[in-house]
Amino acid sequence: MAAGIRGIRSTRPAGPGATATPRPPLLRELLLVTALFLVYKFGRLFANGHETRALHNADRVWDAERAVHLPGEGAVQALLLHGEGLIRAANTYYAAVHFPATIAFLAWLYWRRPDHYVWSRRVLALLTAAALALHLLMPLAPPRMLADSGLVDTARVYGPSVYGATPETDSMANQFAAMPSLHFGWALMVAIGLIMATRSRWRPLWLLHPLLTLLVIVGTANHYWFDALAAAVLLALALLVVPAPQHRRHDGDPDPAGPLVPLTPATAASTASTAGALR
Repeated sequence: MAAGIRGIRSTRPAGPGATATPRPPLLRELLLVTALFLVYKFGRLFANGHETRALHNADRVWDAERAVHLPGEGAVQALLLHGEGLIRAANTYYAAVHFPATIAFLAWLYWRRPDHYVWSRRVLALLTAAALALHLLMPLAPPRMLADSGLVDTARVYGPSVYGATPETDSMANQFAAMPSLHFGWALMVAIGLIMATRSRWRPLWLLHPLLTLLVIVGTANHYWFDALAAAVLLALALLVVPAPQHRRHDGDPDPAGPLVPLTPATAASTASTAGALR
């Protein structure tokens, strides 16, 4: 009888490394993710320019942050500027972690949690599309371009820098797309996705990634506090729109009995027949 009940409780498929949801075709996913990246990249370039509007919007955001008594971005930058090695590390984190961390996150989910991979990819695509729309509607110069802010362009002074010397002609990135911060939005989704897809008691520590990202993007004067807030709001809306997958038992997860599953007519009939046979 215990074996029969145990079979009803567990949804774990047989075989090592098996998962309840099949992986999408790898080639299709590579092409899709590449296409999304190109749309993101060229979409930002298409929104480049608009320097006058971007600086005007920057003044408005700066004044709004002071009106609601947010701490100045300079307070975070002052902490980083205590040592040249620290500020270089922050610049390197800003330049080198954003894309690789997100790609590694999607690759791990694809291999180990296909159901969470599809969900996360859809959420990231929706978040990025909404961000591109906002970049077009509201070009925004980063705080490092505001003379009155008193902030240092740390990437240009200490390196490394991912931006061209002249924002208007930068062929690699749109420097007037500060809001929302996809650095923060993607980092927050990486943390949420890993917390949702794993069972470790230490999984809340993944939130350190978006927290560190927030300190870096603000401390290097690449983003305002409001940029991160806007990204968080857009991510929350994307999470509401895209249904989250139900957690399934995977190899390496605790609870060997497996999670409870809803009682369906098939499982009810199986339970009844098992109980009848044991009478």
